[in-house]
Amino acid sequence: MAASLIQHGAIRTTATKAKELRGFVERLITIARRNTLHARRQVIAALQDRYMTDDEGEFLDQTVVQKLFSEVAPKYASRPGGYTRIIHLSDRRIGDAGRQVLLQLVEETKPQAEKAAGVSRRRRRADKRREAAEATAQAEQAESAQPPSGAQPASEPAAQDQQEQAKQKKE
Repeated sequence: MAASLIQHGAIRTTATKAKELRGFVERLITIARRNTLHARRQVIAALQDRYMTDDEGEFLDQTVVQKLFSEVAPKYASRPGGYTRIIHLSDRRIGDAGRQVLLQLVEETKPQAEKAAGVSRRRRRADKRREAAEATAQAEQAESAQPPSGAQPASEPAAQDQQEQAKQKKE
């Protein structure tokens, strides 16, 4: 089943089998991310390698392990785990009415501008609140620094004090 998941990208199975297979496949992908000869031998030992076939039953040029190392593992090179997803389906299996799920490899999406920095949603919200508070504080300071209409600017009293002190020294 692991070979089928790597070959097709998604398989339909029961919930119990999918939960067991998920950990096995994620370990294989993590090992394959190293892309060394030792990693390749570990994967071959755990997963019996086989040639892949197309829809018409003809053999393709790649084996499952080659596809794992050349296509699947590089796709998840920057992802720290969670390479698979389980989607519960509404229909049940005929015969024993077992819960059906779709186990699939997660497609890597293009990161958004905010997510490119690797910042969590919680951090972005905190930064946004902090920026809003700073903007409000700056606006309040700007309002308090502006003199009310008809009052002298703050620099003029200081200049008047200096002029008075100069006159007193002359006398």
